[in-house]
Amino acid sequence: MLEGKAVVEDTDMPARMQAAATSAASRALDLFDVDDCRAIAGHIKTEFDRRYGVGWQCVVGASFGCFFTHSSGTFIYFSLERLTFLLFKAAAVAAAASCDTSGMS
Repeated sequence: MLEGKAVVEDTDMPARMQAAATSAASRALDLFDVDDCRAIAGHIKTEFDRRYGVGWQCVVGASFGCFFTHSSGTFIYFSLERLTFLLFKAAAVAAAASCDTSGMS
């Protein structure tokens, strides 16, 4: 297991789901090389799709910008070790007008 602790920068997830996200990231970093961001993101997305239903999106990297619409209560942006993680459930098209839009950089 990694020795670093996740630092949550922004979130609207319930605390239990936040813990699941940071734990999934820690497990992914144990399984994959830290430079294999695509495999790390895929592992986290697959775990959240299985645990909380399909539609999750995950971005992992050292530096990225984004702008997206997400379902309320499903967004977390955090750092662990030298990587930054963005995990959210995509908003349904019909519901997009009533959901939060978040921009991160």
